[in-house]
Amino acid sequence: MAEVPKPGSIVHIEFPVKDTDRAKKFYGDLFGWKFQDVPEMNYTLFETANPPGGGLFVPQEGQFDPKGALNYILVEDVDAKSKEIEAAGGEIIVPKAEVPGQGWFAVFKDPEGTTLALWKSTPQQEE
Repeated sequence: MAEVPKPGSIVHIEFPVKDTDRAKKFYGDLFGWKFQDVPEMNYTLFETANPPGGGLFVPQEGQFDPKGALNYILVEDVDAKSKEIEAAGGEIIVPKAEVPGQGWFAVFKDPEGTTLALWKSTPQQEE
């Protein structure tokens, strides 16, 4: 049985891509990753040999566009952790938003300029 991630664990990784099909072929052929398209979100989930898995997305104009992989850190409360980040010198660059039926996230930069994200699953996703 897989261990349940604890707060502070990296639980999801996203890659911004220009061509989802090309990225799926690249990572699938080289590393054996499995993919599941989520058309209603214009998103593709990927599963690696071991957790965490993640997703591929094509940034849309006006949407947050990270420069490289975006790691999601599990937290118990996105709002509270966002306040702690700001108090510690970080900057919230995408405020708390919902992924319907899945959970909530926020994107931040640490004081060194590294971009990361917070993640809190909905209760039914934690089971």
